[in-house]
Amino acid sequence: MSEDQNSPGLVSWLLLILLALIWGSSFILIKKSLLTFSAGEVGTLRMFIAFIGLSPFAIPVLKKIDSKKLPTLFLVGFVGSLLPAILFAIAQTQLESAITGVINAMTPVFVLLIGLVFFHHKIKTVNAIGIAIGFMGCSFIMLGGAYFDLSGVNLYALFVIAATIMYGISVNLIKHFLTDIRSIHITAISFTLVSPISLGYLLIATDFLDKVGTDPQFLSGLAYVSTLALIGTAMALVIFNKLVKTASPIFASSVTYVIPIVAIGWGLIDGELLNVYQIVGIGIVLVGVYLANKK
Repeated sequence: MSEDQNSPGLVSWLLLILLALIWGSSFILIKKSLLTFSAGEVGTLRMFIAFIGLSPFAIPVLKKIDSKKLPTLFLVGFVGSLLPAILFAIAQTQLESAITGVINAMTPVFVLLIGLVFFHHKIKTVNAIGIAIGFMGCSFIMLGGAYFDLSGVNLYALFVIAATIMYGISVNLIKHFLTDIRSIHITAISFTLVSPISLGYLLIATDFLDKVGTDPQFLSGLAYVSTLALIGTAMALVIFNKLVKTASPIFASSVTYVIPIVAIGWGLIDGELLNVYQIVGIGIVLVGVYLANKK
């Protein structure tokens, strides 16, 4: 490892902050997009616009990819991007964006857990403790939001957890079967492979076309989704890849701890409220994620 990777410089820190701001803002953008579009429309439109933005990276290399890897690349796009995009949007129809952003921080925990269960990875005791604490924190957030009244628990948080599980599956598929392909090409090609499903669902299974030219909020909603897709997905990927190269993967992954702070900040600005139990739960989740990733 080079010297600049051991000690991230000013550029690396600025990129990390920028990436945290972009990804941390994704949840409020989903919330605003839902004012115009349904959850299915937000998820599929986000994916298709991101595909358009990333297509210049996919087209030149698509024919060079080993055809045997295409099914795995399709799974990465479908399980790791398309379904989570829809699940996050569904969750935020009934869940605050700040809480969604915090539960999303559980992604590294599920990466570790799925690697342990399905790919026989070994983990240290501290990592196992971190996984347990992370789950406890999520439960605390869900129960605390209802003031520990089981009848009032918002089960839409389970959609976020399901999305983070899918992220965990996708990351492990990439780690074990696609290591010879550049990360930006993995994302661009996987988006390309699922784009027909995204477009087909958007045009056939939703009322998207009926809103074109008739919904007064159409253009503002489209602007939110486009920002989410082009900046929150395509540009963020480029920044993340640059960060991995200029600093290190470990430094880049530390963005996980900053994203919830940004998401909570946007939520508070937008009038969302957190009670003391949810705040404690947020702290528990972040401690769990830290321990789960501790080397």
